[in-house]
Amino acid sequence: MHTEQVDVLVIGAGPSGTVAASIIKKAGFTVKIVEKLKFPRFVIGESLLPRCMEALEEAGFLDAVKAAGFQEKFGAKFVKNGKICDYFFADQFTAGWSWTWQVPRAEFDTILADRCVQMGIPVSYETTVTGIVFNGTDSLTTVEDISGNQSQIAARFIVDGSGYGRVIPKLFNMDRPSNLPPRKTLFTHVVDTKRTMDDEPNRITIIVHQYGIWIWVIPFSNGKTSVGFVGEPEFFKSTSGGTPEEQLRALLATEPYLAERMKDVEFVFEPRVLESWSTTTNSFYGDGFVLTGNVTEFLDPVFSSGVTLATVSSQTAAKLVIKKLNGEAVDWDAEYTQPMMQGVDTFRSYVMAWYEGTLDTIFFADNQVPEIKSMICSVLAGYVWDLNNPYVKDHKTALQKLARLIVLRDTSNKPN
Repeated sequence: MHTEQVDVLVIGAGPSGTVAASIIKKAGFTVKIVEKLKFPRFVIGESLLPRCMEALEEAGFLDAVKAAGFQEKFGAKFVKNGKICDYFFADQFTAGWSWTWQVPRAEFDTILADRCVQMGIPVSYETTVTGIVFNGTDSLTTVEDISGNQSQIAARFIVDGSGYGRVIPKLFNMDRPSNLPPRKTLFTHVVDTKRTMDDEPNRITIIVHQYGIWIWVIPFSNGKTSVGFVGEPEFFKSTSGGTPEEQLRALLATEPYLAERMKDVEFVFEPRVLESWSTTTNSFYGDGFVLTGNVTEFLDPVFSSGVTLATVSSQTAAKLVIKKLNGEAVDWDAEYTQPMMQGVDTFRSYVMAWYEGTLDTIFFADNQVPEIKSMICSVLAGYVWDLNNPYVKDHKTALQKLARLIVLRDTSNKPN
């Protein structure tokens, strides 16, 4: 059996894998990427956050992405019962990027992977990892291509950025359930001919449809828009009859904010379903490997945290892998797990506050305090590692305290 020797094997050619591969390659090491699917391929996670721009920049991807002409994104709009709350990234508390993109991921991910190839990083598509044997930090990985041909890759280290594939966690029984309840989404892309500038294509729109149920609206620069309903699986049983397209059209017709705009629009593909996506693992690293992106933990799509956590984790992990390969000591707990859990846990607090209705109270309050809004805006921009921000540092309690103060203020201001 043929064996290829590299310094680092990267599993997965999505943003997590390609960011790590590029940074490690630029440090002078040999890298190879294996990817189970053929690109381009569809995946959700289409609305990026400004924090991921730093990772894309360090990986050397920004110029290639800019050339694609994707829709620029400057903030997020939240809608409930016709009331609107806008967050503009330019107003955020944390210094950093004030914009990013909304991207069809099939195109975006292919651009990143192609850029890796241009850098001299081989990418083997339609190649499945079937086994890994570790000998200390060295590893021997067996892979199989689409024709059934097997080969081996000997590596000094592995970066697992396999996303939902969760290659190493599944091979070594590392998965464990998330503490978030199971949820489901029904979504598609539409030809958005009724879109107007009033619909603000330069930001994501998130609509509170009813308690615990929300809708994403992500306009692209190509005239298409991603639309999806998210909520508890039980909610979708009310529209369980008919085809997925009939179900989604029926749901869109019940949302006043979208009903006219989405009436009779062309669906680019038959609506798809994803559910019970939240999962985590008992460790983010081991002898000879590190997990990045959704392989560590995927929370929920509501705040578009997926690509940010993927790219920042791979940016961080890549630098630690470089240190390791250079013979330097790495404290994986202090330098990787703890920082990543800071980001994951901050987003988790906001996800839970969203579904509990706490953020409804905050987002749609009258007379909001600009300084506080800017701090929350930083979280929505992905700056969940800024411990100078009280709404990051105290994420477990700050939102609940603020919501209670708003309720007390509004109650005391009511006339007797």
